[in-house]
Amino acid sequence: MSLGILLVDDSEVNLMVMSLMLKRLGYRADLAKNGIEAIDALEHHSYDIVLMDIQMPEMDGLEATKIIRQRGFQDPKIIVVTSLNNYRENCLEAGADDFLTKPLDVRKLREVITYHMSIPSLVSSNFIEVTATVPCKAEISPVI
Repeated sequence: MSLGILLVDDSEVNLMVMSLMLKRLGYRADLAKNGIEAIDALEHHSYDIVLMDIQMPEMDGLEATKIIRQRGFQDPKIIVVTSLNNYRENCLEAGADDFLTKPLDVRKLREVITYHMSIPSLVSSNFIEVTATVPCKAEISPVI
């Protein structure tokens, strides 16, 4: 199954690293460098997942998330990816579906995509139990 993924980050390095992680998982992503570009992309394309940084020029991730939800975009799962640990509640209140902290690794990225998109093929048989990130506290186990 092909997922529409939008990466939003002002750092070229972060965009490159996260793009490579997604490629390793079998996905490609469109890129945006700030909240304004993210909103524009959502108005022209359909996405399943938006991986959103918080601190960006022109429009930060929290403001972009609020505007995305206010404009009625409920379909994409917005997952904040940031180095700011203390922003979890603010992100969820703004309308984000989940929160991941940097540095991000491929396993964490796989877990959050698996949880939010419910794609069984992404769950590796090497995982015995995966605990989802906030706001949901469900456990995902592979089907044996």
